[in-house]
Order: sequence, then structure tokens, then C-alpha cells
Amino acid sequence: MNNTEQLINEVIGSGRNAMDEYEGNRLLSRHGIPMAETVLCRDLDRALEAADSIGYPVVMKIVSPDILHKTEAGCVRIGIKNKAELREAYAAILKNARLYKAGANIRGVLVQEMLKPGLELIFGVKKDPQFGHVILFGTGGIYVEIMRDVSLRLVPIKARDAVEMIDETLLAPVFSGARGEKYSRDTVVSILMALSALVQEHPVIEEIDINPFILYEDGMTSKGVDAVVVLNGINRPD
Repeated sequence: MNNTEQLINEVIGSGRNAMDEYEGNRLLSRHGIPMAETVLCRDLDRALEAADSIGYPVVMKIVSPDILHKTEAGCVRIGIKNKAELREAYAAILKNARLYKAGANIRGVLVQEMLKPGLELIFGVKKDPQFGHVILFGTGGIYVEIMRDVSLRLVPIKARDAVEMIDETLLAPVFSGARGEKYSRDTVVSILMALSALVQEHPVIEEIDINPFILYEDGMTSKGVDAVVVLNGINRPD
């Protein structure tokens, strides 16, 4: 059994149908999709160590299957600049989590690198009951539902399909060097190919949503920020 199969089995065995953010980050990172450096911390000392290792500023988030809307619950803090702010944020996140839902299963607090602004993309896969996995690429960020600037293909895809997906979105001129900025098509192609391969290898994965993925100009490492990974419904609890 490989690491991915073990992780999937652990999630299913716990009665969950979705990976938490830390698990999703690990899964995607293992399969060639760069994600923001993230550490799951179960106490304050570990959080302080993680922030020192990652480098300030950092982001902190609750990890709990019982708190899906972390921002609404007051369980996300961004732009933490030093140890004093981290200590305050750690205590506040745990307090807010308990106020939001008493008895919530709290697995820990994430400490994550805070990425600089860049071009916000969305990548995703969803399993259609009739056609199988459908892969998605387009403009990401908080306005993704309004913009609806996405392209779709059935899995599996080839590199030329990935290139066509880019060209079918409003992002196409950006990748052609608009305003003198140059973004790598190869990065997008490699991620789409990796997602296609991942769900082919592990068809129990029903849905993947990476939004936003921050793409930087050539020469800078681009990374995903948030990821949702949903597993096959036959294992979902009632």
C-alpha cells in the first residue's frame, strides 16, 4: 500500500468523506501539485516552531471536520508577523472554535506560509455519474462563481488538451505576455496532467477543488493555497 492509499483509507476509516485541508495539501503535494507550505500543529510550541521554520508572516487556520466555514467561525488569521501575534491568534482561534461549536472535534491548528499576491487560478476535478471525471481550469479567487471563466475536459487528458483549456479562457492573453508579464503555460499544463493522472490512479477520489492557486511570473514558484478533496460517496456516513 502506498502513502496515498494509506491516507485515503485513514480518511474513509474515520467515517469522513472529505479530507481536511492538511490532508488535501499532503495528497496534492505528493502528486506533483505544489502547495503552500503547511504544518499541522497540536500545541502552541509546535505552532511557534512551524512559524519559525516557514518564516513570518504566516496564516493560521483551525482544522476540524465540524467547522467547515472557518472564516465565519473566526478561526482564520492572516498576516501574523511575530511570535506575540501568533500566541494571541492561536488562543483566539481555539476559543472561537469552541464558541462556534461546543464539542467540535479539533484536530489542531494549521500554520501556513502566506503567499504573495499573484494571478489567481482555479483547478478542479469532479466525477460525473455518467461521463466519469471532468477536469476544470480557469480564473480563480473569490469571484469564481461570478466570473464563471472556466474550461472543461473529460479525463484522461493529454498535454494538447491542457493547452487548449488555457486558450479557451479569458486568461489566454495573459499567458501570451500581456503588459509585459510572462506566466508559464507549462506550470498549468503540468498541474492539469497531474490531476488527470491522480484521479485515474485513485478513482475513489470524487472531487478536487484548488482555489486559489497563485501563479507567479516565470522564475517564481507558484503554489496552491486551499484544497478540497472529496472521496467516493459509498463510504459517506449518513
